[in-house]
Amino acid sequence: MAEILALRRAEPEGPVLAEQTGSVLRLTLANPPANALSLATMAALQVELDRAHSDKTVHVIVIGSAGKVFSGGHDLKEMTAHRKDVDGGRAFFEETFAACSRLMRSIVKHRCPVIAEVDGIATAAGCQLVASCDLAIASDKARFGVNGIDVGLFCTTPGVALARGLKPKHAMEMLLTGEMVDASTAREFGLVNRVVPGEYLTQVVNKYAQTIAAKPVSTIKLGKEAFYRQAEMTVADAYAYASQVMVDNMLSADACEGIDAFIGKRKPNWPEE
Repeated sequence: MAEILALRRAEPEGPVLAEQTGSVLRLTLANPPANALSLATMAALQVELDRAHSDKTVHVIVIGSAGKVFSGGHDLKEMTAHRKDVDGGRAFFEETFAACSRLMRSIVKHRCPVIAEVDGIATAAGCQLVASCDLAIASDKARFGVNGIDVGLFCTTPGVALARGLKPKHAMEMLLTGEMVDASTAREFGLVNRVVPGEYLTQVVNKYAQTIAAKPVSTIKLGKEAFYRQAEMTVADAYAYASQVMVDNMLSADACEGIDAFIGKRKPNWPEE
């Protein structure tokens, strides 16, 4: 049995539970029924991501949920309550969306691959969270939507993640109609990688996580950063940048060990980060 390094590092009554098994850190949204991304929930997630960024024992992060909803997005009751503020809620709304944007960027820029495990509904900022993760595995019962338009809100910030992960027309279809899409459609759109029966979801996610966790940590970190950076460049600039990254990678201890192991027909012994 893999050694459990940390159990529920967040407070037991908190909105996010953290459990580390081996080199895989699992973060569970634990404020059902909606698992809303309230300011407190986002802050708790941010704390765990920041902690994992500097914890070299963590190689892969999984974000899952408790209950039937992965995440219903921002807490609209919390936000509506602040309409009574002197400024009509503007300061609180700015704080909320800034925290959300920082959280999503932290996932993209995190040194560790982040996998979303989706078993249930993911809407609005909850769908944005899925789209921001490096990989997403969904159960066949999962559904996805950016339905802000139904309450007079265009899901502009979720649109940032959708526009970068889906084809533009698929992203706009979800943003304009607000309609939910099932897991198989989400896979066709490019929102999720795989759809599996619910009873096998955690097993499949764990297999992905363990497979990635066994890869050279420094190379994964280098590759993830390069992938997202080159995507923002022109093709010419991307090739120039990626070529230099490949040169640096070839000179690294990981590549020296990996190629030597391949030629010698042995299992590589990856250097510590």
